[in-house]
Amino acid sequence: MKLHYLFLFFLFDLSPFHASAQIGPAASPDSAKTGGNPTQANQNQAITAPDQGGRSDSSTELNQVIVVGQLDQARDQIVPYLGATKYSIGQEQIQTQSEGSNAPFNQVILRAPGVAQDSYGQLHVRDEHANLQFRIDDVLIPEGITGFGQEIDTHLVSSVNLITGSLPAQFGFRTSGIIDIHTKEGTALNGGDLSYYGGSHETIFPSFQVGGVQGRLNYFVLGSYNQNDLGIENPTGGYRAIHDYTEQHKGFADLSYIIDDSSRISFLLSGTYSDFQIPANPGQTPLFALAEAGPKHFDSRFLSENQHEQNEFAILAYQKSFENVSLQVAAFTRYSATLFTPDNEGDLIFTGLAGRIDRSIFSNGVQFDASWAINDCNVLRGGFLVTVESARVETNNQVFPVDAAGNQTSDVPFTIISNQSKTGAYYGFYLQDEWKVFEPLTINFGARFDVVDEYAHANQLSPRVNVVFQATKSTTLHAGYARYFTPPPLELVQSQTLNQFAGTSNQPASSQNTVVKPERANYYDAGLTEQFTHSFSMGIDGYYKTSRNLIDEGQFGSALIFTPFNYAKGIQYGAELTANFALGGFNAYANFGFERGTGTQIVSSQFLFGPDELAFIRNHWVFLDHDQRYTVSAGASYTYKNTTVYADLLYGSGLRSGFANTNELPGYYPLNLGFTHTFQLPQKYGRVQVRFDVTNLFDQSYQLRNGTGIGVFAPQFGPRRGFFGGVSWVF
Repeated sequence: MKLHYLFLFFLFDLSPFHASAQIGPAASPDSAKTGGNPTQANQNQAITAPDQGGRSDSSTELNQVIVVGQLDQARDQIVPYLGATKYSIGQEQIQTQSEGSNAPFNQVILRAPGVAQDSYGQLHVRDEHANLQFRIDDVLIPEGITGFGQEIDTHLVSSVNLITGSLPAQFGFRTSGIIDIHTKEGTALNGGDLSYYGGSHETIFPSFQVGGVQGRLNYFVLGSYNQNDLGIENPTGGYRAIHDYTEQHKGFADLSYIIDDSSRISFLLSGTYSDFQIPANPGQTPLFALAEAGPKHFDSRFLSENQHEQNEFAILAYQKSFENVSLQVAAFTRYSATLFTPDNEGDLIFTGLAGRIDRSIFSNGVQFDASWAINDCNVLRGGFLVTVESARVETNNQVFPVDAAGNQTSDVPFTIISNQSKTGAYYGFYLQDEWKVFEPLTINFGARFDVVDEYAHANQLSPRVNVVFQATKSTTLHAGYARYFTPPPLELVQSQTLNQFAGTSNQPASSQNTVVKPERANYYDAGLTEQFTHSFSMGIDGYYKTSRNLIDEGQFGSALIFTPFNYAKGIQYGAELTANFALGGFNAYANFGFERGTGTQIVSSQFLFGPDELAFIRNHWVFLDHDQRYTVSAGASYTYKNTTVYADLLYGSGLRSGFANTNELPGYYPLNLGFTHTFQLPQKYGRVQVRFDVTNLFDQSYQLRNGTGIGVFAPQFGPRRGFFGGVSWVF
């Protein structure tokens, strides 16, 4: 049964009204970890049962704040990040970035080192295409259909960690980066937040948050509605896009019940429903003739394509600690779907194909993680993940007949229907030991065994080892090696029969379609962090990855759905530098990344490429389309009494473009400014917070994509200067 039938009560659609911005609640205790400070894991303490003193004087009720904190700490110790590179962003940094909690979630992650911006909300971590694993409260969120809607609402985030590098054995399958989200909790919010944000691009963005404690029940509920006329990047450099309206509904609930001071059960429920108009790109040249089509259909300004996306998931988790053992077991389910509806007449005229594409995936699984503190020097950890997926794709394609030379032979289209479905599964098991050799030296070693049984049938034993050395009280060094195994995403694999389109305007340049294979990689990582003073810290990290059957993805048609393919070999390497400063009311961070990624020989989904491009890549190492040589993120804020002013900047040297990615787009560096102010009301009424943001202050016109490059279908520009403001009542 699809989750949205259970979730409809949860979503809402507020009537549009004009006002301004949301300011989230005051920084939670998690914000002590924020400000862009890269932290190397060196947690060597054994896991112990939570303190039994967490009960109140009545002995019948639990002290919620103390017990929740103990359980959170125990949960984090079950799945640590020892030896990997962890970059933490908490409430303070989220609220002092452009648009704060109202910003799309990908904008939060872009403030981490080594993350490149792409169109459609895509993120590229360390020169990888996708391959990101999302976790919420240490439980995996199954992957959904790739679209451009942001499933995670930033309002629900208490803190988020980006974990990269040579990952410990508990992390498998999607390994370019672990996006570890910790949600807000009722014990911290203990009230509500009604807010409104709006401004440029006809943005209307109301939201609400409610959280609190009822006995042993801790609850947090969020709902939001967002509409604007810049749902997807503008294909032109102007202020307004043509046909680019969007409506997005999001709802989230986090309920946890404390059974006793060493165990709890949690239930998370999320749903997003989004409608997007695909922006029209004026000035395109008609390629085909269509019977009885009026002049309007031959003008690409009037194209009317649309896409609907929905994503829903539910997670039920049980956590328990006793003596020297802690564990968590979670069951999860997810439904994800994307429906692309074409402009039948216009798409036929400009591309020779009008395809209605309906994709969905339904996933169910179980995740188990446990840790056992054997003694003061050894912590043994192990667990497993089992996921069963059922993917479906239904396409209704209108095409023209063509002759052997590809010339149109009739202006009357006909229909080809292609429906495919596939059920598959993947399994992962891991075991590792955290060994404290002596006081400053810790080694975490282990392995995981992964099996995929979908379009690909493969398995791999993947050893992992990480070493952390606390050289001085202020200096931490780490180095590690990880073997990775990455299966292609089941929901995106192109499986239709190519000969259906022979003799049509959609016939592929090649009939070769080797199945997409799992990627196998060796990953090396090393770095150090230095806490120079209480206020100032820096970190540096370098990585090198070699892979066989490197998985990449591209958009090879009008529908904004990506298709995976393999390079026979791939090499990716780079370095990251981070710095963080905090003194009094002043906070600042800066991150620099250098990345380089190349691949050679297309060995799957060859029909997606032209023969000249295939031949070139067969004999050359080419840059990956998402390769961006340099990235920079930086921000600063100053708080005086109830007022905070802030500025931040993102720099990218430009993604790849041109034939076989041989060119590079120009760099960009939009600067954002803003301020917040809090008005304290009488105690029982809470406080009112106002916010004002200016994005892209100098109105820079910059291009993320120009419509050329491997798997790039259309140009996209970044947004021009915008003015946004809002108000929030926190009670």
